[in-house]
Amino acid sequence: MKILCVGGGPAGLYFALLMKKQNPAHQIVVVERNRPYDTFGWGVVFSDQTLGNLTEADAPTAQAIEASFNHWDDIDVFFKGQKVTSGGHGFCGIGRKHLLNILQHRCEELGVELVFETELTDYAQYGADLVIASDGLNSRIRARYADSYQPMIEPRRCRFVWLGTRKKFDAFTFAFKQTEHGWFQAHIYQYDADTSTFIVETPESVWRAAGLETMTQEESIAFCERLFAEQLDGHKLMSNASHLRGSAMWITFPRIVCGKWVHWDGNVPVVLMGDAAHSAHYSIGSGTKLALEDAIELARCFGAHADARSALAAYEELRAVEVLKLQSAARNSMEWFENVERYTSMEAPQFAYSMLTRSQRLSHENLRLRDAAYVASYERWFAQRAGAAATTVPPMFTPYTVRGLTLKNRIAVSPMAQYSAVDGVAGDYHLAHLGARALGGAALVFAEMTCVSADARITPYCPGMYKPEHTQAWKRIVDFVHQHSDAAIALQLGHAGAKGSTRAMWDGIDQPLEKDNWPLLSASPQQYLQGVSQTAREITAADMDRIQKDFVRATLAAEEAGFDWLELHCAHGYLLSSFISPLTNQRSDEYGGSLENRCRYPLRIFKAMRAAWPSHKPMSVRISAHDWVEGGITPDDAVHIARLFKAAGADMIDCSSGQVSKLEKPVYGRMFQAPFADRIRNEAGIGAIAVGSIFEADHVNSIIAAGRADLCAVGRPHLANPAWTLAEAARIGYTAAAWPKQYLPGKQQMERNLARGNYGR
Repeated sequence: MKILCVGGGPAGLYFALLMKKQNPAHQIVVVERNRPYDTFGWGVVFSDQTLGNLTEADAPTAQAIEASFNHWDDIDVFFKGQKVTSGGHGFCGIGRKHLLNILQHRCEELGVELVFETELTDYAQYGADLVIASDGLNSRIRARYADSYQPMIEPRRCRFVWLGTRKKFDAFTFAFKQTEHGWFQAHIYQYDADTSTFIVETPESVWRAAGLETMTQEESIAFCERLFAEQLDGHKLMSNASHLRGSAMWITFPRIVCGKWVHWDGNVPVVLMGDAAHSAHYSIGSGTKLALEDAIELARCFGAHADARSALAAYEELRAVEVLKLQSAARNSMEWFENVERYTSMEAPQFAYSMLTRSQRLSHENLRLRDAAYVASYERWFAQRAGAAATTVPPMFTPYTVRGLTLKNRIAVSPMAQYSAVDGVAGDYHLAHLGARALGGAALVFAEMTCVSADARITPYCPGMYKPEHTQAWKRIVDFVHQHSDAAIALQLGHAGAKGSTRAMWDGIDQPLEKDNWPLLSASPQQYLQGVSQTAREITAADMDRIQKDFVRATLAAEEAGFDWLELHCAHGYLLSSFISPLTNQRSDEYGGSLENRCRYPLRIFKAMRAAWPSHKPMSVRISAHDWVEGGITPDDAVHIARLFKAAGADMIDCSSGQVSKLEKPVYGRMFQAPFADRIRNEAGIGAIAVGSIFEADHVNSIIAAGRADLCAVGRPHLANPAWTLAEAARIGYTAAAWPKQYLPGKQQMERNLARGNYGR
């Protein structure tokens, strides 16, 4: 097979040598427009895991690379005059030029033809059977066949510059400096015996305000030397971009995602690889890793399949998943660095922890495996600030105080619809359901959305708070929780709006009742399910007054029943949510238009409830922080919404998303909604509850310890196991969690079995 690799970067060179090694009969040419020693950047970073993959793919190359590595285990974070060190990270660096020279030498050793200083305008002249487009971030081949590759190229919001220094660093170092214009940060790592990479980064707005846009290259470097003088310790910064003038050395990172990686030019496949196919932000050091692992997988697929089409189909299927995972982590990391100012009110220990776990790949227990002493020290620091009686407490088991209520830990049982009430009355089922979860170790148990009138219900089986018998039924449950557990119990009040008068979930979710429907209301006329649902009419001023009174009456009833906490449901497309989202609010009066106007009625309801609810008891608001639909609510909007409710007296925002439109396209994953809580907590300055695919203690500890949320609401795991919190405590070895005295034999056996490693057998 004749193979042409366009671009002599890591992807093209490594694929060429792997394919030549696999079959020496292959005729392989690598064409590079630069000279052998021309390259940009300073050093590249690999993890120990990546090196293992290289060893398996081609041992001689891996040995040559490893012999040139500078290894380190520690990460140092400098912030507000403090230094925080975390160990066990197992990274290594190598000069980019040296890496390319190693790959070039191995290619020549195996018989790959290398052609330098050649600008390829027509790859057809080589008559190749396979063309590898490894021509970098600004790939011309990707641009030529954009219709096939479907690239999405997103310039990001920070400016950064690659510099170097002769100062040697014995740890991967992150330094954060505040100026009168905003924050700058440096990413620093040593990659050979006497040189370190020194990347300086700041948001575009700060870069311009600091005057860097108009500085010469020499002036920019001098600015960075003054700013990071503490880290440089008298050493100079160096540039290898002498060909660039002035501010051109400061660039923005392009986030690149391609829908397809293969274009067929007749019978010749043209395959994107490395940066041409995808980019991963330098803050997780994975661009070169991705390129090399692309090459490994594509070579493996050609070795495992008899024809090119099968090999390339397998390659795209396998690599797309792995690349998506890493790009997702890279995006999280990139956005953290783009928004450093969001976290600068934190103390240095928490700021450093937040930075270490920014990608969501590195969790609390991952950190413990790497550096148990660091995690133990941080847990002590966190527990002391949380007011824990003991200092050896995982973050999820630290107390949290809101107004006059102190919760024993950071776990809430999410409000989960059960569709089991009779005429709005919460009965024995609810007593067993909520009582079991209160006994199961969570600090706060939410009752499901409870409706403020009969026509506010989602289904005929939803609980209500609009009749005296409803209040008495709830009081029975609240009294049980208070008498038999140390959990608090919360009531979530809501109005279904256009999503009402439907069947129970198991009879057809969101499907209208077959008979006995009631009329529906919404901010504007709408059908939630087009052509299926009833059409909700636009709510009038008289309706608004009546519904406000319903919410206030239910609030007073909640206090009579003894609830500890009250939440207003303004999410998921229900009535109050329909005002907030522009997808469902087309009003032209004072309740439509701007976000402030769209929030006016929900805020009016909240303020009336807050006035009726005891001042020592907390109130939260559940919002959809992202509609996942073009033109809908965005996370930026969610921060603004949170600020409005904070000003109205809300204590916490319960950060959910979606369910406003059936056109939504959510991006799911572990803890996928935690970033919304993070933004709201750290930008709006209000307590936040994280929800969504949080299903193990490690998730909760990571979120709480990093300051991404104050509480975690766990739903489906609590359906599977009412004692999820107690089980997770035992699983992570935390024996101080208080079990009901009736259940202590179960605690002892679970802890023994876990200690022996035979739990569940």
